[in-house]
Amino acid sequence: MTPDEQKRAAARAALHYVKPGMKIGLGTGSTAGHFIDCLGDMVAAGFDILCVPTSEQTREHAERRRIPLTSLEDNPQLDLTFDGADEFDAGLNLLKGGGGALLREKIVATSSRQMIVIADRSKMVETLGVFPLPVEVIGFGVKATAWKIERAFAHLGLEAAITLRIRDARPFVTDNGHLILDCALGKIPDAPRLAAMLSGIPGVVEHGLFIGIAALAICGTPDGVKVLTR
Repeated sequence: MTPDEQKRAAARAALHYVKPGMKIGLGTGSTAGHFIDCLGDMVAAGFDILCVPTSEQTREHAERRRIPLTSLEDNPQLDLTFDGADEFDAGLNLLKGGGGALLREKIVATSSRQMIVIADRSKMVETLGVFPLPVEVIGFGVKATAWKIERAFAHLGLEAAITLRIRDARPFVTDNGHLILDCALGKIPDAPRLAAMLSGIPGVVEHGLFIGIAALAICGTPDGVKVLTR
């Protein structure tokens, strides 16, 4: 199977965990998009579900598929969240944020009884860090915040090329009005420690390390779908 076919297979397998009447979070990205399409088919056949989108992109996709939507304001506790990942390791620590929705994704995931990751085999890595780590920051003092982030990396013996994310020749702005610094580290030997350090930096709104949040991963592989647990 191609990577996209692996994603679709994982998305279809994830439907096994969806029960009528559930309130679920809908992730952002290409793999989450496959899951939204699969769920949309179920809704069209009369399935009862209520969903919270993690981005405006996901909201628009779900609305096109006529999936009933709600918000965390109206439903602050969810049953499940289904989302993709840019990388995940054997402990189901995740690196996310390539699509720029990491803040809402983390809020929704941690408001759920369980987070289920849907991915293709290429996203499973031995050590996180090959994919640049996104860090969402406020616009005020962004260079000072970048300097503090760089100091945190150095404290852990890490070197990184830190770049402001640009889209269409302009700084990329998240759905919450923030900027993203992409940090090319190559390898993150101690992701939990780095996550804690980044969370303590003034100016950092959120980072793309999801530590101890995912309960299981449904991974499409060339040999079929595999379910991995912590």
